[in-house]
Amino acid sequence: MKDTAAQNTLELLVHGVGGTTPEEMLDDPRTVRVTGDDTAAVFRRIDDVDAEERPAAEHGEAPVPEAYVWCNLTSGNGSRALWLLLLPFMVVNLAHWMRPTSEGRRLRTVRLYGLLVRLAGLSLTVLLVAAACEVALDLAAWQCAGTPACAERHTWLGFLSPAGSGDGWWSEPGRRLALAALVPSALTGLLWYLSHRTWSAYESQPPPGTDGEGTGTDGEGGETYHSALGRPGFWYGRRLVARLRAAHTAAAFLTVAAAVGTAAAREDRRPGGPALLDALAPLFTLAYVAGALVVVWVVCRRGRTENRLDHELDRALVRRLPVGSLVLLALSLVYACCSRPEWRSAGRLPGDRVFGALTLTQCLLVVALAVVAHVLHRTRPHPRAALRGLAGPAVAMLACALGGVMSGGVAQRVSDWLDGTRRTLPGPPVLLTWQASVIPPLLLLLLVVVALLARRTLRVRRAEAAEVEREHPAEPADAARTRRIATARAMAGLTDLAPRVLGIVAVATLLLGAASLLGAELTEEVPGDAAEGAPAALQGAADTTQACGSWLIGVGFLLFVTWGRRAYKDPSARRTIGILWDVGTFWPRAAHPFAPPCYAERAVPDLTWRMATWTRATGGRLVLSGHSQGSVLAAAAAWQLEPSARRRVALLTYGSPLERLYGRWFPAHFGPAALSALHREVDCWRNLYRLTDPIGGPVRLPGDCGPEVDRAPLKDPLAYGRTALHPLPAPILGHSDYQADPAFAEERRLLLARLRPEVPGPRPIEEGPRPVGKTPSALRRGPVEEGDDPPQAPGSSGRSSG
Repeated sequence: MKDTAAQNTLELLVHGVGGTTPEEMLDDPRTVRVTGDDTAAVFRRIDDVDAEERPAAEHGEAPVPEAYVWCNLTSGNGSRALWLLLLPFMVVNLAHWMRPTSEGRRLRTVRLYGLLVRLAGLSLTVLLVAAACEVALDLAAWQCAGTPACAERHTWLGFLSPAGSGDGWWSEPGRRLALAALVPSALTGLLWYLSHRTWSAYESQPPPGTDGEGTGTDGEGGETYHSALGRPGFWYGRRLVARLRAAHTAAAFLTVAAAVGTAAAREDRRPGGPALLDALAPLFTLAYVAGALVVVWVVCRRGRTENRLDHELDRALVRRLPVGSLVLLALSLVYACCSRPEWRSAGRLPGDRVFGALTLTQCLLVVALAVVAHVLHRTRPHPRAALRGLAGPAVAMLACALGGVMSGGVAQRVSDWLDGTRRTLPGPPVLLTWQASVIPPLLLLLLVVVALLARRTLRVRRAEAAEVEREHPAEPADAARTRRIATARAMAGLTDLAPRVLGIVAVATLLLGAASLLGAELTEEVPGDAAEGAPAALQGAADTTQACGSWLIGVGFLLFVTWGRRAYKDPSARRTIGILWDVGTFWPRAAHPFAPPCYAERAVPDLTWRMATWTRATGGRLVLSGHSQGSVLAAAAAWQLEPSARRRVALLTYGSPLERLYGRWFPAHFGPAALSALHREVDCWRNLYRLTDPIGGPVRLPGDCGPEVDRAPLKDPLAYGRTALHPLPAPILGHSDYQADPAFAEERRLLLARLRPEVPGPRPIEEGPRPVGKTPSALRRGPVEEGDDPPQAPGSSGRSSG
């Protein structure tokens, strides 16, 4: 078998964001699954199932195509759109991976960066559960059920109301709070269940060729590997996720327990209360503080371990911490249910300061994170890094803003629903009302940014139209055709302006958050009623922004879920907005255990296992062909291969965001040094892109398969007007159908011609014609220094940074 199998070449195709079928990928209606399951699998044409057993002469030099289909990891039924409600958790997890590149001696600074992001993630969990407590305990059980007029309008609260049930058992405030506490407790249990379940389904696949013992330095900052994605334990963060899940679950239960217990303790500390309950109040307060300190210690104690497979679990901690907090919650509920005949619900629950402390803590964490990121960026500055290395802090600020706006908006919307325009209830804490009020100004700012982007796009479109006309001087002018091509190019360039937009939004949210804190301190009621004697115009503006914010959060919630369902069920919608979701869920859960599951912790081991076992069994050659997000999975899988297997692999990427998105936003993992190392270690790498592609772009590396890794930008459309080859108008393809371009088949043929059945030997320093203005050192296969601007591919000026 080995003599014939050695002649075989495998082409492993990996699709992109939109997903597809194996029949479309293999261009054959007859396909069969050769390995995998219903979630992700490798398919072949039926005629190629036994290709390794047949002589190579039967299929000549053509490679045996295989399709790795992973779209079910990110799509499915519409109920999975509920993951979008956990968007703040996913965004803060992204901030962990956006740290700048640093020298190895900055290990402590790198660890500090990860610690600050984990603490920001913990604050988001507490904020979410505190907001649920505010809605269920304060607004519903305490305020509405304790107000006869409100309870009469909402009959489902009648059995909790003293006016409706008389001396009913549930009518006492403490018992109402204990019953309402089941809502945030159930939410916490659901988050724990989803995190545990998705780990088993998606993220429990160990990489091949590892025995649990790795080499190298600490996984959080060591530079033994050219890219952290090549470390044995990078895609297996089981121990950290389990620890964080235990800590966040405990923090959530403690938040619910404190919301119930502190309300009862405040009543017991009043003169004339029962002596026994008065003695228990400080004990419960001490238990809450001790539990919070333990949770913070667990979060601070340990980060990721990447240089080895960490199979060990902190079983005692993982089991006892959530159980201990749950026991404390149960005791708090029993304590609150004790009879207090004189207790009456009035005003708000004592939680106003909690939201202010959370907001202030998040702002301070983001500022500290920005300082740390700036220090790291200065050690090895990468000129194309998004926001000069401050992308991580900006994204963390966005996560905190999303959490604050969602909490404030939902609380204000529920308050308006329960009370209407009657103003019989005190309403949510002042800070949450202020946070709901900042939604309209933030949307106005976004509208201004969109208007500026539209103006710039029109200006770029005019310049691109002139360029299109220069590219086709001999063809009859077609103004409509030229305008469509120029518009596609101008719209594609908006991707490079994303860092500027994020920076503006991050600064605006930080300032608006500070304004909310200041406004909450200066007022004791909602903005429209607080400034006694204020001008009518100011008071009207405050009322208007508050009402708009309340309604906008309701509309936004519905749109969010609707778009999420479309993104999961509709392939066309997934191509449009799926890239952002796929970027977010590509990364392991390192900062927040309740973030949506990481599909790459299943997909990367799948690809690595397939390539490693095939090359080991056959000794053959392999072309790894990845489109869009598939090229990122392909690169990550290639990093995981043993060096001997990696030298048998040629990379063909097209529509790839490896440098344009990942290299700029995640410089520590996809920066120039990491991509250059990958290029040196695989046999060859070619990259295709178009100027009309809003996602893919050049990788900006020197090459040895030609002048550059990047081929010159592909023509799009393939023909400007009608020709003999294209008698009908050729479509503008943008990010799709790269295989339709003749350049694709040509590049694949060149890669196959370069590969040899034998183990590849050393490659020449340079190959092919030398481009004008390039020195031999520019074509050397050495790594590109992260402090230098990597060489650009011909025609890549249209991809310049925004």
